[in-house]
Amino acid sequence: MSTNLFSLEGKTALITGGCQGLGREFAKALASAGANVVITSRDAEKSRKTALELSNQYEAKVFGQSVDVLDVKQINELVNKVVDQHGSIDILINNAGVNIRKPLLEYDEESWDHVQETNLKAPFLVSKAVVPQMIKQKYGRIINIASMLGMVGLAERSAYCSSKGGLIQLTKVMALEWAEFNITANAVCPGPFATELNQVVINNPEANQVFLDHLPINRWGKPEELAGLIIYLASEASSFMTGSAVVIDGGWTVE
Repeated sequence: MSTNLFSLEGKTALITGGCQGLGREFAKALASAGANVVITSRDAEKSRKTALELSNQYEAKVFGQSVDVLDVKQINELVNKVVDQHGSIDILINNAGVNIRKPLLEYDEESWDHVQETNLKAPFLVSKAVVPQMIKQKYGRIINIASMLGMVGLAERSAYCSSKGGLIQLTKVMALEWAEFNITANAVCPGPFATELNQVVINNPEANQVFLDHLPINRWGKPEELAGLIIYLASEASSFMTGSAVVIDGGWTVE
């Protein structure tokens, strides 16, 4: 009975930015729990190739779709296509994100807007497109991938920190407005994980040591260490949990 709480058999999940990094790990986790998974990227071939690779690893089906998560027309077309093909979207993971590092006084408006739009506006747009059908079926799980940097600051991350802090607040509003429809919304706030996005830091010995000095566990997180949390938030096991921001950061924010 306890194991069944984590089963995602018969559920369909949509993951933005699901072709690499943490998004790919989320796709693997949900597929391993039995969900049909749709991953997206702006690169159609990359989406197709990644979906094929994951489908060969799991019994669940993984599908790749291309979409610009800032293009409302493309988003609506994608949502309609997924619902037509699979009957519903039960789980939405707003994962697509970017980070541009530079001192605040050197931050140009174009870079600022790019980070804010990708990390905060896109989850707003995609959720608006997906949730109406969740309301109709009176079921949904929304997981917004925020960051520990939505809670604490870090130099040269002004746009990233503010966008992720905004995403945590957006998650709380989603939880309040959609709870009556049996839709939960929670934010996952990862700390330093060894992904492509963080290689610039990992490959810099001085910067890497600064990060390790903040981590009681004294190492970067492994992307697969997020799998259990993602399955939990996507499943019936978390049915009484909404509006939360769950930090998984190796102890960075303990102090």
